[in-house]
Amino acid sequence: MFLNLEIEEGEWFNFFSSHIDPETTEVVYDEPDSEAKVKLRSMMPFLEERQLKRKREVEHFLNPKTRSYERTTFFPDPTPEQVKAERDDTWDYVILDWENFKDAKTKTMIPCTRENKLKLMRLPVFDRFVAKCLLVIDGSKAVQKEAAEKN
Repeated sequence: MFLNLEIEEGEWFNFFSSHIDPETTEVVYDEPDSEAKVKLRSMMPFLEERQLKRKREVEHFLNPKTRSYERTTFFPDPTPEQVKAERDDTWDYVILDWENFKDAKTKTMIPCTRENKLKLMRLPVFDRFVAKCLLVIDGSKAVQKEAAEKN
């Protein structure tokens, strides 16, 4: 038996379009496109790593009931710039690659770069596609984790 010891990260998904039904306001997913596909990975390891790197702040305050100083530890709220940077870093991490995406104007292939990833994530149809695929990825990982815990 031959086994591949190199772990391939990410899953390929055939791109499918979607739209919002005006009558029910529900998202309707179309059939996948046979040529265009996107390779995605779960965002959870990235977010967990980021959370570990966050710096805590310590503050001392006077408790009026005990009349003594107490210490509290908290994570400060991020600035809007930090929120945007973390969101952009997350999308750059999640989207590994894509194939057969063409620019409508130039009819040329769109390279999978950070800049293009962020541009595509601003498109509602692509954002819905990635969100649906991440539900599949994270859902299957939750099932695997649950099965492992049972054994």
